[in-house]
Amino acid sequence: MALKEEFASSGAWLFRWRSYLPLVLLPLFVYGLSGFAEKSVDESLGERFEVFCMLVSFAGLLVRAATVAQTPARTSGRNTLEQVADSMNTTGMYSIVRHPLYLGNFLIWLGVAMFTQSMLIVLVSVLAFALYYERIMFAEERFLRSKFREKFDRWADRTPAFLPDLRRWKASAIPFSWKLVLRREYSGFFAIVVTYTVFHVLRGYFERGWFRLEPAWAMFLAFGVAAYVALRSAKKRERRAAGMSRL
Repeated sequence: MALKEEFASSGAWLFRWRSYLPLVLLPLFVYGLSGFAEKSVDESLGERFEVFCMLVSFAGLLVRAATVAQTPARTSGRNTLEQVADSMNTTGMYSIVRHPLYLGNFLIWLGVAMFTQSMLIVLVSVLAFALYYERIMFAEERFLRSKFREKFDRWADRTPAFLPDLRRWKASAIPFSWKLVLRREYSGFFAIVVTYTVFHVLRGYFERGWFRLEPAWAMFLAFGVAAYVALRSAKKRERRAAGMSRL
C-alpha cells in the first residue's frame, strides 16, 4: 500500500475514534500530577499558573464555538462513522485556518497538559496530538479534494492548515447562533470543568496525602454540573418536540 493510501486509511480509522485520544493520555497526565515526573516547572507559580492553563483550554473552546456557530448543516459535525460534507466551509473561522475545530481541541488539551507542570508531559502530549491528528486531517482533506476538486484546491492554497492567518478573515453569511453553540459544545465545557477539578484534587492528594476540594473549586464544579444538566435537558426537550412535530 502506498503511503498516501496508508495515511488515508489510518486517518479514516482514527477519525472514527478521535474523541478518545484524551482517554489515552489521562494516565500520562496523572503521572505528571504525581510529582514524580522529571523537569517539572517551578511550583511557586501556583494558582496563577492553574488559571492560565484553564484560560488556554477555554480559549480552545471559544475557537470551537466560533466555528460551529456559523457552520452549515451536515458539515463539521460530530459524525464518527464517515466523512460528511454537503458543502465547503470557506468563510468565518474556515477563512483563516482549514481545521479550526482541531485547533480548538489542541488548545484545550495543551492547557490540560500544562496543568501537570511537567515540560516532559507537555512535549509528549503535543507530539501525540500531532501524530494523531495529522492522519485525520490528511484523510479529511483527501475526501474534500475528491468531492470539491478545484474549489478545495483554491481554498487550501490560500488558507493555512493549522496556524491561523487572521489577515485572511472573511465574514460568514450565516448568522452567529448561540443556540447551536450551546447545543453542541456544552459537553466540552463540562469536560473541561470536571477535568481541571479532578486534576486539582489529585495534585493536592499527591502533595498532602489527602483529598480536599476548596470552596472556589466546589463552586466551579457545581456551576459546570448545573450548566450541563440544564443544557442537556433542554436538548432532550428539543428532540422530543421535533419528534412530535414529525408525527
